[in-house]
Amino acid sequence: MNFDSSAIELHPSCGTPGNPPSDEPVRNSDQHIQDLELDPVLVWAPSGRRLISGLLGMNVVLLGAALVAGEAFNPSGLKHQEPQVFMLLLMGVSLVWMLWYLLWARKQPDISPHKDHHAGGMTVMVVLLLFAACSLLLHFFRTGYLINMIECKPAITVLSTFVESPFLALQTYLLWAHSKDCVHRHKIITRSGLMMILSADLLLWLNAVTEDSIHEEIELEREDSNTSLSKADMSDLAETANSTFCRCSASAQCLIFRKGFEILYPFNIEYYLMAGCMIYVMWKNVGRRMGPGHHHVSQKLTINIVYQGGVIYGLVLGGLVLIAGATVFILYQVWVSQHQLRRTAFLVFYSYHLVVMPVMSLCSLAGLLVHRLERRAHEGGHNPTRSLDVLLLVAAAIGQLAISYFSLVAALAVGTQGPLGELDLSYSLLSLMELILQNIFIIEGLHRHPKLLAKKKERSSIFKPKKKVVLPVEEKGKIDISLLDASAPPVVQEHAEKKSWTKRVIQEICAFLILSNIMLWVIPAFGVHPQFENGLGKQFFGFTAWFIMVNLGQPLSVFYRMHSVGALMELFITA
Repeated sequence: MNFDSSAIELHPSCGTPGNPPSDEPVRNSDQHIQDLELDPVLVWAPSGRRLISGLLGMNVVLLGAALVAGEAFNPSGLKHQEPQVFMLLLMGVSLVWMLWYLLWARKQPDISPHKDHHAGGMTVMVVLLLFAACSLLLHFFRTGYLINMIECKPAITVLSTFVESPFLALQTYLLWAHSKDCVHRHKIITRSGLMMILSADLLLWLNAVTEDSIHEEIELEREDSNTSLSKADMSDLAETANSTFCRCSASAQCLIFRKGFEILYPFNIEYYLMAGCMIYVMWKNVGRRMGPGHHHVSQKLTINIVYQGGVIYGLVLGGLVLIAGATVFILYQVWVSQHQLRRTAFLVFYSYHLVVMPVMSLCSLAGLLVHRLERRAHEGGHNPTRSLDVLLLVAAAIGQLAISYFSLVAALAVGTQGPLGELDLSYSLLSLMELILQNIFIIEGLHRHPKLLAKKKERSSIFKPKKKVVLPVEEKGKIDISLLDASAPPVVQEHAEKKSWTKRVIQEICAFLILSNIMLWVIPAFGVHPQFENGLGKQFFGFTAWFIMVNLGQPLSVFYRMHSVGALMELFITA
């Protein structure tokens, strides 16, 4: 085998003193031979290094999704509790792998010589620990409820909560302690184990969404006077309710356990989505090499930045949004259950959003203009964490975008039919505008370099020949092929002296958007879904189709708001 020595010397990832390696995995022949020596399985494995674990995860998720969907749509057809058995088996395999990694594999020498400091940031970990604590508390309430209802609940349903609790706790510890690991030994086993955990998270999330859907169907059946379901729809729901719902006894203890279970349910749904995203980053980082020049830049705490930076207006306006949102949330929950005040509850909900969302849109647009004026350089190199952040922002926004577009089609076909219909249409249009502008603002900000500004392009003239700069031989190796290292010091100085006002504006905008997104996360996370209860989509598309659309779109919308808070927090810190 012939090696091209010149290619090896000039490769940007080879670690010359003046040219620190990039985040890209080294792909020269020497490193490839070293990989084969460290992991002999790669000799006979298919061409893609992630192909085996990827195919394994895809098949597991598809099989599990088919079982979960079968239980949701035809619960009487699966007589041996196949979905629960499959979930228990998957969580058991994941627990075995996590114990193997934590107790033995991580203690091996040089198993994780590199760390991805972008993965598992402080903000993400705090939110994950919060959701994990709420999920564990949920399992406590769920266990008490199932024990009270054990005479009409399958035994495997009661057993599942005793397996899911240690799975959740051990996964949280794995992510807290090892989310930054770039594993370089036992790659096939590591990727396969991480893919099993990711598959379990996705299926547990899907199962939680379908269980929540069944619960909402039962609640809707009780409100015969407030719903406009046809007899055919009611007959379709009757079989599902009778087979999936067991009435709680008259004891106060059972009712307390069930109420706690219902209140904490949204946190459990969000936990599995966030944990799955972090497991995916760990899976992508297996075998990844970080150059010695890749250092983690210590970030100041957000509270210190707020105190020292003088962020006032964004916090004040965001605080007003929080206070008004909490008031609207309480009034809606109280009034929507009363027939004479139900219309007023919808008016209050829509009025609040029609005031807040235009302001959020204007802030995102102003942030985009500041980004253009500041002209920061874009970060180069491959970063799985950053790529996943962008992918999740776009994918999670699809939920609310789909609901808004479907509502728009229903309004065009049926008509607004009164003030509530017009408010619902306005809410859908403003949601589209706010989501699109905020996504562009966040994604543009995530790709900006934290310090360097972009070079201004020099105008070339046909009458003036370009001057060719000749560098000494000893300085050629010090040239960085990334964007602007040659003029880094003066650029950073210019940014600190002349562009300080842009930092203040971005931080004010981010502070307001963070608090606003928190409130827009709280309202739908705890069961406020007026687009289903009053939406035109149910009248046009039918009860079943619209119910599936809302219950698939709403969890994604809730996850989008939560993920936006994390991304905006990062923009706030690195402004």
